[in-house]
Amino acid sequence: MENMAPAYGSGTLLTIAALAVAVLLLLIIVLRMHAFVALVLVSFGTAIAAGVPVADVPTVAIAAFGSTLGTVALLVGLGVMIGRLLEVTGGAQVLADTLVSRFGEKRAPLALGIASLLFGLPIFFDAGLVVFLPIIFSVAKRFGGSVLLYALPAAGAFASMHAIVPPHPGPVTAAAELGASIGLTLLVGVVVAVVAWFVGVYAVTIGWLGKVHVPIDDSVLTGGREADTENPPAFTHVLGILLLPLVLIGANTVLTTLRTNGSIAEDGTIADIVIFIGQTPVALLIALLVATYTLAIRRHSREEVETLLNEALGPICAIILITGAGGMFGGVLRYSGIGDALSDSLQDLGLPLVVSAFVIATILRVAQGSATVALTTTAGLLSAGVADADPSALQLVALVLAIAAGATVLSHVNDSGFWLVSRFFGMDVKTTLRTWTVLETTLGVTIFALALGVWAIG
Repeated sequence: MENMAPAYGSGTLLTIAALAVAVLLLLIIVLRMHAFVALVLVSFGTAIAAGVPVADVPTVAIAAFGSTLGTVALLVGLGVMIGRLLEVTGGAQVLADTLVSRFGEKRAPLALGIASLLFGLPIFFDAGLVVFLPIIFSVAKRFGGSVLLYALPAAGAFASMHAIVPPHPGPVTAAAELGASIGLTLLVGVVVAVVAWFVGVYAVTIGWLGKVHVPIDDSVLTGGREADTENPPAFTHVLGILLLPLVLIGANTVLTTLRTNGSIAEDGTIADIVIFIGQTPVALLIALLVATYTLAIRRHSREEVETLLNEALGPICAIILITGAGGMFGGVLRYSGIGDALSDSLQDLGLPLVVSAFVIATILRVAQGSATVALTTTAGLLSAGVADADPSALQLVALVLAIAAGATVLSHVNDSGFWLVSRFFGMDVKTTLRTWTVLETTLGVTIFALALGVWAIG
């Protein structure tokens, strides 16, 4: 659905957006309204206040809700089923024990983060986080303390890779819009993602955010069932199940890239099949089938496996609905023209190009919530100015990084990822703002600092 023409000026629309966020926080934090109800209510109210015709408000809101669910629900549903099987069969505990034995107790958060960086290269943020949940909870239960000490390094690693490293859609689109080399963006982006994660996520978690106490509650995965400690699977077996979607998605990425640059033909049955099974939902479905028939069927009857998988979906219904409602709120903000009006007023800031990239992306991110929209919109706004400035190949990559940095900071209540993290790790809104929002901001600021360095070198 295309955005409507703004009904008001930029100042009025931004005021409406700010008031909407304030009302949402008041309803959830002060009045203790359920987050799903509050998000739907504020989404409708914001659409009406922003000038969306009243008759169109339900259609606009439902379209945004459905768009988010289409992205999130399938991945989360398949991922949490895989997680339930890994948890209940003892596979997650085997992985956790192996990681801890290799890295040691004090380096367990580091081990989780490094593993998440590797898995986050081809896998999107939400899918990777869901699949890694049982490992995070297994390590957390073994050592105790706040779940954030183990959850944030892993979640931050997926966020870092998703924000700035191709083949993820945001950086790919931005690089294409600005004329930057995808290959060079990948090479530089991997280095920047790892350094930014260590400084902006891991160090911040160990030094500060990991001390915020959030109890360990893995009922979203286990449903209260105890893991099978008598007959756990082998480490290589469990690792193979986790690597399977990684390999399939990686193959999809390689072949899609080769087709795009003309290295292989557009038509080809084998390539089509590989690209199909490498789509994230299909790859997760294959991994789930493998886990079901190699892990669960050998330990449980078919009726018990069906019950396990059915029980896995129950606890995530609220998570999916709240995440969809968060996407609804962000979608209403975008449709009402807030992002477009803001973009028009930001084009002539008079700032250095690399700083403008960060500032514009940050404001768009805060205003409408979607990191991908902020990334692609900013790249489009800057494309003409970039062509006139004629920066070097490395400076073009720096611009992509700066835009991604701005699109990462200040994740809050209009971002569906905010609600995903909040509900999976059992945090209320205030705690999520104190931790996840801060972490995304330190990650984004670190990426921007590194982008400035790349810009200077280039």
